[in-house]
Amino acid sequence: MPSAPRTTSDSPPLRAPWSSSDRPVPRAIVQPLQAFLHTEIAGGVVLLVAAVAALIWANSPASASYTALWETPLAIELGPLRLAEDLRHWVNDLLMALFFFVVGLEIKRELVLGELRDRRAAALPLLCALGGMVVPALLYTAFNGGGPGAAGWGIPMATDIAFAVGVLALVGTRAPTGLKVFLLTLAVVDDLGAIVVIALFYSDGVSAAWLAAAAGTVAVILVLRRLEVRAFAPYVVCAGVLWLAVFESGVHATIAGVVLGLLTPPRPFQPPEAVTDVAASHLDELRRLRPDGVADEGEQASLLTVSRLANEAVSPLARLEAQLHPWTSYLVLPLFALANAGVVLSGEGLRAAVSEPVTIGIVVGLVLGKPLGVVLAALASVQLRVARLPAGVGWLEMLGVAGLAGIGFTVSIFIAGLAFDGPLADAAKVGILGASLIAGVIGAVSLAARDAAKDPANPGYAGD
Repeated sequence: MPSAPRTTSDSPPLRAPWSSSDRPVPRAIVQPLQAFLHTEIAGGVVLLVAAVAALIWANSPASASYTALWETPLAIELGPLRLAEDLRHWVNDLLMALFFFVVGLEIKRELVLGELRDRRAAALPLLCALGGMVVPALLYTAFNGGGPGAAGWGIPMATDIAFAVGVLALVGTRAPTGLKVFLLTLAVVDDLGAIVVIALFYSDGVSAAWLAAAAGTVAVILVLRRLEVRAFAPYVVCAGVLWLAVFESGVHATIAGVVLGLLTPPRPFQPPEAVTDVAASHLDELRRLRPDGVADEGEQASLLTVSRLANEAVSPLARLEAQLHPWTSYLVLPLFALANAGVVLSGEGLRAAVSEPVTIGIVVGLVLGKPLGVVLAALASVQLRVARLPAGVGWLEMLGVAGLAGIGFTVSIFIAGLAFDGPLADAAKVGILGASLIAGVIGAVSLAARDAAKDPANPGYAGD
């Protein structure tokens, strides 16, 4: 837990919130929970719990209630416009747009401030992500080309960043920092590829009029940015209009979230150093006028000015990512898993799924195609001197990360829902669940072997 800022000797002490107090409930329950949620494995654990809960519910005596809940219709009417979906589709179309908005923020951050800004540093994860998308799609097509499952070629292309990073944090305790950066960058590029695939190949019946409305909304957002409009409300209205226009256009509505993320300014409105000077002068003036620490209305206004300036010293991108990431990790994605991972795992159904080309193609694509594509791309990049491995990272680490890249849970299930309905969708989900589990084990074993080899207590340890 972060420590409270120190105050001067004559200042009153800061009052800790209830959750940080020494009372029994916060100390025994709230604070350990907060500490866990700040770990890198937390998002993956919560997502896993939601997926397991969906599987148990869908295969329990109460399975009818699972189906009934997520097929509950919900309609919104605005004059002549009527939006009618069941709860599952509202989660997939609306809430997942928020998830893809955060993905768009992450992509924008990497492009402007992160690894993707440096072409040489970005070359390896970019090429590995490309190899990790092309090879699985080709292997899937080898099993399903020309058949009823042909449309699912995009399913094994995706990597689930929450699970992959969670497993790396859990078993790769001695892994170099460069390995985590590589995995994060690869996953971001992978997400970008999945977004392009969804937009180009999993959208149908595109309406030119609604696309024009979406483009007009983007133009309005650009004008607002150009005018340096900093109020939040106009952008929220534009976001709602953009989502509606993309939804009605036939392009999947989650693309609106990505577009909004890429449009978010990555730089603060005010230089932090200038804000520091102005805020210090305001606070010094308050201390001089009111040494007793009691502020009147004018002084409260001065404090509000300091608060506003401090807010504008943080970029909208960083602020939104920090505010929304917990909501997507601990609410949106678990709800998505709960709504979509409830596959009936009867003996007959599993036997049918195992022999289904869709299932086989997904398992082969994620378990073999992903690591093969990533490692081959890395080998070619290093041999051709286009890129180099991160500092402290060897081929055993690359094999482990390549295995983790085969965990395709969230986005793979999302694409499966776009590609298929009915039995094929269930077969695809069985393949995704099984392949993600196998890929996670392969990656974990490889990284654990790496850690064991690097452990000084290991008799075979020969130093780094």
